[in-house]
Amino acid sequence: MLVSITPRLERPQWLRAPAPAGENYHDLKGLIARLRLHTVCESAACPNVGECWNHRTATFMILGNVCTRRCGFCAVEKGAPLPVDYDEPERVAEAVEAMGLKFAVITSVNRDDRPDGGAELFAMVIRAIRRRIPGCGVEVLIPDFQGNLAAVETVMDAAPDVLNHNTETVPRLYRQVRLGARYERSLEVLAHAKKCRPATPTKSGLMLGLGETAEEVLAVMRDLRAHQVEILTLGQYLRPSPRHLPIVRYVTPDEFAGFRREGMAMGFTHVESGPLVRSSYHASDAVEA
Repeated sequence: MLVSITPRLERPQWLRAPAPAGENYHDLKGLIARLRLHTVCESAACPNVGECWNHRTATFMILGNVCTRRCGFCAVEKGAPLPVDYDEPERVAEAVEAMGLKFAVITSVNRDDRPDGGAELFAMVIRAIRRRIPGCGVEVLIPDFQGNLAAVETVMDAAPDVLNHNTETVPRLYRQVRLGARYERSLEVLAHAKKCRPATPTKSGLMLGLGETAEEVLAVMRDLRAHQVEILTLGQYLRPSPRHLPIVRYVTPDEFAGFRREGMAMGFTHVESGPLVRSSYHASDAVEA
């Protein structure tokens, strides 16, 4: 990807996140390293890593730390994927237990090299956590599995408490933002998950500030509700490096609040909407509300 020459926008005050620090932060960093695990908090350069780790919450990223897709917004390393580590589910469960979590969030890189996209390991992680910490809630943030609906069924058979799959952006921007993905396929994944387990909440999210219009965002929100998605996250896109897609604009807190009001009026049961919101931000709040 070519380096953009778009002028750099000055980051507004409302996007200032505290620097990662504190005893809990360093404890978790040591635990993740000792168990040879990855988190999306670090790999995707999440701005909330300091806040979340100091509250002893983290989003585990399974199936390695190298993604088979080259999305223009994502900081995760791209390239040849790592071998699947079938001991990883037990180590994730060990970390969840050590952290004292009552609600765990699991995501992954895209694994387009595997016929099931990695669905088998998602199911193994869910079951490992349930064996080790009965009663712990589990949310999974899955890729689109290249539209493999049998892979979606594999994950849903393991009974996650929340099934999350992000649409990420509006249909018009897919070709530049989500290489290898299709908007209609993402909606189909969400609909099939709901069909498999109607009582399990489904969830999706978008990044704003990539050039979308307000009406395009509202149209995606309406599509998600039409596909029975109950939980929505909306956050500001933050450019990981000059080699990633440029920020077109910063969306204001008032605009995010407006989208939340619109979403609740559409019938979402929970809308987390704000500049620093990410897919797993305050994830347990959506099911405890």
